[in-house]
Amino acid sequence: MQTPLMGQMMDVPLNVSTLLVHAARYAGHTEIVSRRIEGDIHRYTYRDCEQRAKQLAQALIRLGVAQGDRVATLAWNGYRHLEAYYGTTGFGAVCHTINPRLFPDQIAYIVNHADDRYVLFDTTFAPLVAQLAPRCPNVKAWIALADDENIPSIDAPLLGYESLVRAQDGDYAWPALDERLASYLCYTSGTTGHPKGALYSHRSVYLHAMGAALPDAMGFSAHDSVLPVVPMFHVNAWGIPHGAPLAGAKLVFPGKDLDGKSLFELMEAERVTFSAGVPTVWMSLLAHVKSIGARFSSLQRTVIGGSCCPPSMLATFEDEYGVRVIHAWGMTEMSPLGTLARLNWEQSQRPLAERRRLLQKQGTVICGVDMKIVGQDGRELPRDGIAFGDLHVRGPWVIDRYFSSDESPLVDGWFPTGDVATIDPDGFLQITDRSKDVIKSGGEWISSSELENIAVAHPDVAEAACIACHHPKWDERPLLVVVKRPGAAVTREALLAFFEGKVAKWWMPDDVVFVDELPHTATGKLLKLKLREMFREHVLPTAREGAASR
Repeated sequence: MQTPLMGQMMDVPLNVSTLLVHAARYAGHTEIVSRRIEGDIHRYTYRDCEQRAKQLAQALIRLGVAQGDRVATLAWNGYRHLEAYYGTTGFGAVCHTINPRLFPDQIAYIVNHADDRYVLFDTTFAPLVAQLAPRCPNVKAWIALADDENIPSIDAPLLGYESLVRAQDGDYAWPALDERLASYLCYTSGTTGHPKGALYSHRSVYLHAMGAALPDAMGFSAHDSVLPVVPMFHVNAWGIPHGAPLAGAKLVFPGKDLDGKSLFELMEAERVTFSAGVPTVWMSLLAHVKSIGARFSSLQRTVIGGSCCPPSMLATFEDEYGVRVIHAWGMTEMSPLGTLARLNWEQSQRPLAERRRLLQKQGTVICGVDMKIVGQDGRELPRDGIAFGDLHVRGPWVIDRYFSSDESPLVDGWFPTGDVATIDPDGFLQITDRSKDVIKSGGEWISSSELENIAVAHPDVAEAACIACHHPKWDERPLLVVVKRPGAAVTREALLAFFEGKVAKWWMPDDVVFVDELPHTATGKLLKLKLREMFREHVLPTAREGAASR
């Protein structure tokens, strides 16, 4: 048998540090701008960032941090957090980003489960650290991301970030690491049971950054000014802190101020061309821009993910402000990017209504990721846009198993996402529900997300959630829970009439309940588990009518 002919190319490891090295060398003067929690604007360059990341690496090594040790962060989007991203992973430690919006019990569990050696924190989280410190005995010290004069006074072993960095000279060479070594640890939101950790490798993060930067994905360019509104503690800010240096794009960090006014002012001041975040953030931004009669002078495109982008939001951005919306879908277990909605040349020639219909879906996969939908028997379903089933994915930045777990969740080599979806002949994914949220009425499925999208298109509706409510005849029927816009007086009857002609009659919600606010997860998604608990005893009018007729 003939010996296979192998390629004769360099075997250069795909290390996270090389992304920052590239930016420092070839976009060295490009700015990284941060609104600090102290209130001022901080500016420096990629070259400065790499120097300080090396100083941080030296400091952590002097503290005894070894390859594979976990170093956690409790921080907003800012330059020090970016230094932590690279200063930890660059020498082989693991950067563990923690979502501070989780409950303290969950955070304590996560810190202990990850066995974090040190935790870097923004001083706004000092009260939280004071609660956590007694419950996290394996943390050697808590490092305040601040100057010496701003270190908080709390009962915990404290170190100052700036004094640690200042004590090092930065004369450090990033080591060549095995690209399969762990780099980042991100935990799921933990809405049911304990949060679970996704442990990324250097290779997976590098490939994810390259995929995210593709022209028809996020499309980072050296000409861009990029503002990640999505937090760096939420699945590595969707890969922006890696994709932007890869392209040499300017980075703009908003800090803790994520209200519409603060974001708009920062976008305008720094000539932001690209941004990314969840729908709730954009609701606030659009409301502010409308209230002052302003327009975006530089913003060209925005990625909206985390939950479904309402069609009305997409239309407002594109039709009223000329901002291209890229609807995206992903999850922590996917690093997180899976699909983005963008049109190829042929699709872009179709009528506007057809183009808009496609863009309202979650889009097609990034090269490297594959997906399929399967039925209850495990067989793949047709990609006809009609059949919907459980969504499975695979790819080089999809997890194989959860951190510290011996069991793999994979099914025949595919990761079951827990989403119910369709895939159309164009390859566009449309999430119809989470498997636990789908409404099963008389044996047929109803998409709660589609009903929510119709509801929020009503001018008097600020936010809406649709959940399954018990029905004696149909088993489950849709209940719509709505938050009105300030000053709105929309009625139940008017809102139900708004659905007529937009969905099949049997999909129509059976009832509407108005509330002051909806519960959300720590990552801004609707917490439907809580809603189902709140309305467990709710009796639908159609259920009463059915009971009366018996």
